[in-house]
Amino acid sequence: MARLKTKIQTFRLLTVAAKSLRHFSDMAAEGGKSFARRDLLLEIEAKVRTWWETEHVFRAEPSEMPPRPGEKFFGNFPFPYMNGFLHLGHAFSLSKLEFAAAYHRLRGANVLLPFAFHCTGMPIKASADKLAREIQQFGNPPVFPGEVEDQGSQELEVEDANVAKPLDKFKGKKSKATSKSSGQAYQWEIMRSFGLSDSQVAEFQDPYKWLEFFPPIAMEDLKAFGLGCDWRRTFVTTDKNPYFDSFVRWQMRKLKSMGKIVKDVRYTIYSPLDGQPCADHDRATGEGVQPQEYTIIKMEVMQPFPPKLGVLEGRRVFLAAATLRPETMYGQTNAWVLPDGKYGAFEINETDVFILTPRAALNLAYQKYSRVPEKPTCLIELTGYDLIGLQLKSPLAFNEVIYALPMLSILTDKGTGIVTSVPSDAPDDYMALHVLKMKPAFREKYGVKDDWVLPFEIVPIINIPEFGDKAAEKVCIDLKIKSQNEKEKLAEAKRLTYLKGFTEGTLLVGEFAGRKVQEAKSLIRSRLIETGEAIIYSEPEKRVMSRSGDECVVALTDQWYITYGENEWRKLAQECLSSMNLYSDESRHGFEHTLSWLNQWACSRTFGLGTRIPWDEEFLVESLSDSTIYMAYYTIAHLLHDEDMYGTGRSPVRPEQMTDEVWDYVLCDGPYPESSDITSSILKNMKEEFEYWYPFDLRVSGKDLIQNHLTFCIYNHVAIMSKKHWPRGFRLNGHIMLNSEKMSKSTGNFRTLRQAIEEFSADATRFSLADAGDGLDDANFVFETANAAILRLTKEIAWMKEVMEADSSLRRGPPSTYADYVFANEINIAVKMTEQNYQDYMFREALKTGFYDLQTARDEYRFSCGYGGMNHDLVYRFMDVQTRLISPICPHYAEYVWRELLKKEGFVVKAGWPVSATPDLTLKSANKYLQDSIVLMRKLLQKQISGSKKANNKGASATTLTEDKLVGLIYVNEQYDGWKAECLRMLQSKFDVSTRSFSSDVDGEILEAIKNSSVCPDVNFKKTQKICMPFLRFKKDEAIALGVQALDLKLPFGEMDVLSQNLDLIKRQIGLEEVEVLSVCDPDALARAGPLVRLIEQNPPTPGNPTAIFCSR
Repeated sequence: MARLKTKIQTFRLLTVAAKSLRHFSDMAAEGGKSFARRDLLLEIEAKVRTWWETEHVFRAEPSEMPPRPGEKFFGNFPFPYMNGFLHLGHAFSLSKLEFAAAYHRLRGANVLLPFAFHCTGMPIKASADKLAREIQQFGNPPVFPGEVEDQGSQELEVEDANVAKPLDKFKGKKSKATSKSSGQAYQWEIMRSFGLSDSQVAEFQDPYKWLEFFPPIAMEDLKAFGLGCDWRRTFVTTDKNPYFDSFVRWQMRKLKSMGKIVKDVRYTIYSPLDGQPCADHDRATGEGVQPQEYTIIKMEVMQPFPPKLGVLEGRRVFLAAATLRPETMYGQTNAWVLPDGKYGAFEINETDVFILTPRAALNLAYQKYSRVPEKPTCLIELTGYDLIGLQLKSPLAFNEVIYALPMLSILTDKGTGIVTSVPSDAPDDYMALHVLKMKPAFREKYGVKDDWVLPFEIVPIINIPEFGDKAAEKVCIDLKIKSQNEKEKLAEAKRLTYLKGFTEGTLLVGEFAGRKVQEAKSLIRSRLIETGEAIIYSEPEKRVMSRSGDECVVALTDQWYITYGENEWRKLAQECLSSMNLYSDESRHGFEHTLSWLNQWACSRTFGLGTRIPWDEEFLVESLSDSTIYMAYYTIAHLLHDEDMYGTGRSPVRPEQMTDEVWDYVLCDGPYPESSDITSSILKNMKEEFEYWYPFDLRVSGKDLIQNHLTFCIYNHVAIMSKKHWPRGFRLNGHIMLNSEKMSKSTGNFRTLRQAIEEFSADATRFSLADAGDGLDDANFVFETANAAILRLTKEIAWMKEVMEADSSLRRGPPSTYADYVFANEINIAVKMTEQNYQDYMFREALKTGFYDLQTARDEYRFSCGYGGMNHDLVYRFMDVQTRLISPICPHYAEYVWRELLKKEGFVVKAGWPVSATPDLTLKSANKYLQDSIVLMRKLLQKQISGSKKANNKGASATTLTEDKLVGLIYVNEQYDGWKAECLRMLQSKFDVSTRSFSSDVDGEILEAIKNSSVCPDVNFKKTQKICMPFLRFKKDEAIALGVQALDLKLPFGEMDVLSQNLDLIKRQIGLEEVEVLSVCDPDALARAGPLVRLIEQNPPTPGNPTAIFCSR
């Protein structure tokens, strides 16, 4: 612990950059802004964290009895990689777990939320090595190219490196050194951006220094964020931590003993610079990209060679054309090359030379097709112009000799740059050959002779239903394609023919004539490879860049693989998935798709940090393979580490005592390890911890980890753990944007977690994260929302203090007024709806119902109470309930209010979910009716005032209406009658409650019935239609949206009662001297309208829509 504290103190001294955000805040204050409210929240947060730490609020201990459903909650988060500071992207995903755990803790569950730090893999080692190379090349401290002539100003920049710039100017500004180099930042400059001095930067040549520096900083940042974590269980990965190293070794041996790890030769994405496979987490770009397998057709260049190829005399020279459709080779009419493309003649072995692009040659060199392994030997550099006109003999082609011709649309970053031409079935080939034939000038431009093109006709090879045996020609004619440049039409042509050709096409020629294409394809490919006329070639589906900065290839490697995709294992994974809660159909489809294609995974590396493969220590376990079941390690980490994340503290258990037998006993229901010298009480304690907490209930992650880490997690659990310990749930989210733009360091639209906390406070940051969004689409962290949260939270504190200071002015006794009942009901509704939203992990909705809506209800209540004042008990209940409901999202604020203002015992984070009565939905509807009616009356008043003014201006006789001393008469019709009542009764009988739908001809049936009834509004049927149809449509739409209650003849409450109980509110809201509520069905009441009765006749009241008229007193 002492060593850890020393590191944290060192961090405090080093990270002036984080603290200097105070400096930029002061700079902003010069522009007239005050940060007093933000600073108040920061002070509150510091105080509250001290309370929590003193009382060990977030420590998780198992109960004596096994937990019943809902009694415990174990949630976790993929440990972040420790080559830099945590940022808002981490915080966004993590907030979903934090809010969920806080909700379960609040409602009384025993909660375990642990956190650890991932250091396995190559990025840290690559960065450390890069730093060492820079020091070796440029000195210590280094003087980079371009720095010498401006050393004075550069020294000033170094001096100020620890001072953060104002965040609105946080641009990815390149130093002079960077700008004059390859464009990639020097590692030294990156380290200085972390606030390190030159002397400190040099220490990071040691990769283990990174492990000592960044994890303690991250832990402090997360504490400042308010993470409810049991920090006793934190750890780092790699052999730096001997206990976790033992755990991973056990896991790998376990998988190997089950036949789940094998050594095999397979195609894999590979980094030539790193000299090892490049898995998803080793990539700067191209995550999820897999090898794409082609067939290379060896198109032999016929003698005599042109002068440019003279040095190749005596060799067998081939144009190497990569194809995905070897079954179509019977129909070749030519080969295509890119005139301006860069090619080379590469030595494959002592006799064979392939002509193809350098990129493809590099891939082949790593697939054992190069005379010098992994180093392509280029005998001649060529361009496409050098290849045009070459005579070729191509496998399976009916044309004995074909020629290399120009095609301008070839991509040299795909395939080999050499393309076979089959115009019978490939629309691109058909159009390119057609253009060459039809345009002599085009042939002349590229030196193409007529006899290389004109004699060659389409060779029918496949019959496709609907398209015949010349599918490409037919579809191009049908789509009226005239040029190779009509890319969208050509793409549509391929879509129409390729899939149908494969699934329904029949081969017409060759050895396998008469067979379906999908059957013949693999047979033809195998035959070509067996006869030496073709080879297998693989390359990345898309461009992949490693974190070391080089472009990856596909290599044929002999290494250790985990056999994901094996049939029986996949079935177990699917069974596990089917029982898991994934919270969205889109997430489930993502996992189902991944399980359908995921295959063997290379689990070993030769470069980087990590755990050695225990039976083959030349290799390390790669970074996605040591992070699949480590959630189980959390359950006992505190018993091994003695609160030291590196596992070097004084522990009663030594790392070497954690044998495979011990791990099996603790985690896999294995027999008691009789040979172990660990005391039985400790072994029992470890097993009880694991059995209590496992399985985990929730793992929160970004959706991009479905295709690897999360699916690996399922596979490894079902292989190693018993079914009762399989994962219960994954909750996934999209990425986070800042102010509707992609988060990016290079544009300055970026925040570390520490920066966000210093700028907004932890709780305002958390507030904005909750508001950012909950689905799989990208969410949006809005700075204005965070700033508004600062204002809202501090104003709420001020309001509570004001209320408490004026406590004697509050009305005593039980709730007694209409406003009291409505407010109490709104509190009950908030409790119920917010609970449901938290249970569904819909935190944006929880914020709305538990804070925004509750604030609105409180503000309406304050206004509704008027001079009578608010009810004491209700106001204090509101403060109690709101504080609890917001505590998962803004725990520091809530804790401060709970203890300092409300003077409650204990901690709000464990206070229990508030108890509430069943919400009265009728009362809610009545209050909505009241509020809507007030809005309607205000509009009617303005309309009547403006109408009387217009009448006076025109000299017409009218009642003059001013806004002084107004009297309002509100006319209500509480029940439909006549033809409307008849319509509603008939709609009720035709409404299907289960489907919320009506029969198709319900309108005609009702109109016919109305026509023949005594309540028909007009003898003219067309007029009846005109009168009835709008009402029918409106009520039908209402019923479909709201349910059968929309067809009731009256509202579920008394409209006159609601309005009569709120006359004072109506008067204050509209500005009236007097108000009366009258029934439109009462002739005496109607007579009181006098000449204004015309307004009632023009706008008669209906249930839910009163009509008001106004006159001066």
